[in-house]
Amino acid sequence: MGPVLNGLVKLQRVENRLRAVKTKLARCRRGVLFQESQLRTLQNGLEAKQEEIKQTKLQAGRLEIDLKDRDEQIDKLRGHLNLARTNKEYSALLTELNTAKADDSKIETQVLELMKNVETDEASCEEIRLQIETQRSKVDEIRKDAESKAVELEKDIAEVQAEWDIATKEIPAAALQFFHRVAETYDGEAMAEVEQVDESSQSYSCGGCFMGIPAEIVNVLSGKDEIVRCSNCTRILYLKKDEIE
Repeated sequence: MGPVLNGLVKLQRVENRLRAVKTKLARCRRGVLFQESQLRTLQNGLEAKQEEIKQTKLQAGRLEIDLKDRDEQIDKLRGHLNLARTNKEYSALLTELNTAKADDSKIETQVLELMKNVETDEASCEEIRLQIETQRSKVDEIRKDAESKAVELEKDIAEVQAEWDIATKEIPAAALQFFHRVAETYDGEAMAEVEQVDESSQSYSCGGCFMGIPAEIVNVLSGKDEIVRCSNCTRILYLKKDEIE
């Protein structure tokens, strides 16, 4: 290989290292974001449960007011029952009184169920609060660890970036432009080695997409130092120095 392809192969190695370190840094930061998201989920769950408790208490309060009004109505019916003049009037008042008592009992049962729900939800809130405290401690610990790692990773990135900048200086602008374009398409993997399919034959394939490479392309790469791209995946092809006899 000539200086252009040699330069691109060297750049590819540096590119791989640079992206690897940047990936570690991104993963490190994503870990913090994930734990913070878990914390927010717990906090939102607590707020939702507290709102549910509030609405349940309001509903129970309205029913208790209704019970108070019904109790007053029952007291009035008892008074009217004592003053009934005829059996028919007495029977009608007694039926109304019993119906009111039955309705009253149903509402009391509803209130009791609602208050049980409140107790259950308040216990859930306390459990969520404990989970929040645990998660908050976890977030603080992971954030502290991530910040420490990030400092080292950013230092590594700066060092590799300096190597990358040096590696690009000896590469022509057009070749570098090709490299950038393909690298963005394949997550940094712009170069593809031409691989010999069978040692006993002259069959070759692209090391990136594994599609066949014509022998003419191999001959061009063997004799010239120029950009040749795979017709299928568009990666920049290159040969190992000792691959072609």
